[in-house]
Amino acid sequence: MPPPPLPQDDLEIIEPLCAVFRRKLKAEGLKYTPERARILDAIVGRDGLFEADELLSAVNAGGERVSKATVYRTIRLLQDAGIIQRVLFDEDQAHYQLVYGRSPHDLLIRLDTRHAETIDLPELIALRDRICRERGLEPRGHRLHIFAVGRPS
Repeated sequence: MPPPPLPQDDLEIIEPLCAVFRRKLKAEGLKYTPERARILDAIVGRDGLFEADELLSAVNAGGERVSKATVYRTIRLLQDAGIIQRVLFDEDQAHYQLVYGRSPHDLLIRLDTRHAETIDLPELIALRDRICRERGLEPRGHRLHIFAVGRPS
């Protein structure tokens, strides 16, 4: 016997990433190329933060080559489409993470070790929701990055 259907309030329809990306590209007068599709697939297959050069290596490991310029341009388009977000540890290297269709990824970033840890803050989500509700708004997400270093011994 199948489980009972979820109440309508519990369902959130999330558009497929490729459709969101295609719409962004079309608005920019650009095409959804096989190279861009491979880049998007590589991002979806990753867990956590990634750097552009890591993404380039992962995409090219499949045998078909994608240029570094294509990866960087596609990353920018994916950011503009709200599919990924940029995470800055410092001014030297940008990292990225998939955010579309996922719960918020709040991060604790250790500047001394360059390690990022996802933190779960339900009280922050409750605060975000309350602030939006009080203003008659529907929350779509948030971003919190805490930067820290180890204490001296």
